[in-house]
Amino acid sequence: AEYYLSMQWVEEKAECLENVARRKLRVCVATCNRADYSKLAPIMFGLKSQPELFELEVVVLGSHLIDDYGNTFRMIEQDEFDIGTKLHTIVRGEDEAAMVESVGLALVKLPDMLQRLAPDVLIVHGDRFDALALATAAALMNIRILHLEGGEVSGTIDDSIRHAISKLAHYHAVCTRSAERHLIAMCEDHSRILLAGCPSYDKLLSAHKRDDYADIIKAWLGDSVKEQDYIVALQHPVTTDIKNSIKIYELMLDALMSFNKKTLILFPNIDAGSKELVRVLRRKGVEQHPNFRAVKHVPFDQFIQLVAHAGCMVGNSSCGVREAGAFGTPVINLGTRQTGRETGENVLHVRDADTQNKIYHALELQFGKRYPCSKIYGDGNAVPRILKFLQSIDMSEPLQKTFCFPTVWECISQDIDHILEMQSALAVDLGGTNLRVAIVSMKGKLVKKYTQPNPKTFEERIEVILSMCKQAIADAVHQNCRVLGVGVSTGGRVNPKEGVVLDSTKLIREWAGVNVRTPVSSALHLPVWVDNDGNCAALAEKKFGHGKGMENFVTVITGTGIGGGIIQHGELIHGSTFCAAELGHIMVALEGPECSCGSHGCIEAFASGLALQREAKRLHDEDLLLVEGMSVSNKEQVNAADLIHAAHLGNSKAEAVLHTAGTALGVGIVNILHTVNPSLVVLSGILAKHYEGPVCQVIRQRALSSARDIRVVTSDLEEPALLGAASMVLDYATRRTY
Repeated sequence: AEYYLSMQWVEEKAECLENVARRKLRVCVATCNRADYSKLAPIMFGLKSQPELFELEVVVLGSHLIDDYGNTFRMIEQDEFDIGTKLHTIVRGEDEAAMVESVGLALVKLPDMLQRLAPDVLIVHGDRFDALALATAAALMNIRILHLEGGEVSGTIDDSIRHAISKLAHYHAVCTRSAERHLIAMCEDHSRILLAGCPSYDKLLSAHKRDDYADIIKAWLGDSVKEQDYIVALQHPVTTDIKNSIKIYELMLDALMSFNKKTLILFPNIDAGSKELVRVLRRKGVEQHPNFRAVKHVPFDQFIQLVAHAGCMVGNSSCGVREAGAFGTPVINLGTRQTGRETGENVLHVRDADTQNKIYHALELQFGKRYPCSKIYGDGNAVPRILKFLQSIDMSEPLQKTFCFPTVWECISQDIDHILEMQSALAVDLGGTNLRVAIVSMKGKLVKKYTQPNPKTFEERIEVILSMCKQAIADAVHQNCRVLGVGVSTGGRVNPKEGVVLDSTKLIREWAGVNVRTPVSSALHLPVWVDNDGNCAALAEKKFGHGKGMENFVTVITGTGIGGGIIQHGELIHGSTFCAAELGHIMVALEGPECSCGSHGCIEAFASGLALQREAKRLHDEDLLLVEGMSVSNKEQVNAADLIHAAHLGNSKAEAVLHTAGTALGVGIVNILHTVNPSLVVLSGILAKHYEGPVCQVIRQRALSSARDIRVVTSDLEEPALLGAASMVLDYATRRTY
């Protein structure tokens, strides 16, 4: 049955994807300026090369269409791309008001274009105000957005624009691991973030192999200029501090004139303040100066050659801290515009560029050096990753974004539902012997509990679970309880994201590779959460027990087996393959009894109920268990309780077994303390009260002094598995879900 259910799900998913794949993915790439085209062009070539999969639409707007900035749309035409739409969206003025007006003009013109093209996906790049207009329009028109280079930090208004675009975008292709982590911290869905690298690096990393670089240098700087004997200068205004930008620009030009090296200087971008920078450049006569070549635009493939073979690059362009590192070109980064970006060792920062001498000294230190090539921003394979990512987009999935918010403290609120009904959860606990269901209130009260033997087969087990849950739902009405969902606690390794039991304990048969969530949710029409019983015990302590309000603690279950859960920074730790906190299988002896996992010397092999039962039977077989005041009617029913009883009556052999078990558990917990450094250890389960003393003693004797004062307590909860299962429902179903 479980195989059938899983295969049915796979077939439905495949059919859905096949329906989407019957037509090409219509991808619109919008480029606003020369800088973003250098990142978008490799992707555009990739899309164009696979016409059977993608239909490419190219939209050009922004400074591409302005003569003062080089009419750079022509290089797109030279690359043989069919520009379907040209939108004049720039309001001239190059000040703050002009930027705002340009965004407004773009928002007026974009809806008609987007409605006409009706793309499946719009690709936007970076942190420009033009890109913000594009993302705003597409998001409001329910068009999926792929944002390139989100999550980065550069220290100016660009940060605010970039992060705003990230919040509007549905998918992300980032360049660095740090950028990926920033987006996750911003609550973006990790499954929709691709760590691709920078697309321009696909071209950069092979650029230095071109044989015609000397001809390119001569064409732009003159016949007498040699490799590594010239400077590339590119500085843009910082829109949040235009006055200081102008000052730094003047100081840079003065320092370059004094340094007396051939310099290729590019005009600044169209941001507010660029007009003032150009005015400074012309006032100083840079365009007529024999050492300078001032240009509005250099084609990207030639520009990277010039950067790769320069003696130094100076300014505040992102190219200096990103692309230049791929060649080991020395860079001087002036001011705060790139503050926060990851850089290689080739970058020398002059953040407080307040004197000409400071910049001149930096030129002396950097000019002519070579550094190791850096691949922080990519390995040359970004485009194939992005194309594969685009193909994986399921157009049948809901367009509405979901944000992955971190855990927040519960707030006290009241509405009519709290007054008229008691919000509750159905908790299911699958033990090796019994299957239990309970109605659990928000305050952790077990309103009603149901118990039946756990069937041996999958089909019977699902049938009994559904039957018990339906009975509980019917009874909940009479108890004035509103059931919010179902939480399932089960032995074995569980993928809680999918609600699937991956591997089960030996006590629960036919319970591996089982999708528990789907059949229960489908039958009951309620959300379902599933997790391992040890993790549920930790969640129960977090919500209802000693762990309430604690950021870091560990729960250790001492019962038939040994298990537990770890809470770090208020979150349950699952691990990469969902087997974190297998505390019972921490090895405490190189040689020791065989464990149920197949290894030897695990805590569970010494201290679990089954281990104590094994030792009790051994002592009984050797006539060493019973003492005065004890009797066992059936040899086969000897268990851990008999061993504990014998020890309490003074049986030295039984005492030795319990001492060894307590020491093994204590040593294992010392290992936990030295690994995750919790502030509390909670012992749970039927054996917890017998182990608290021995565990504390071992910690005092063997733990590091920094961990020796850890608080060890015995759980006060009667039903940790059921309460933990309920807490999954009560914690999440009562929050607003985005």
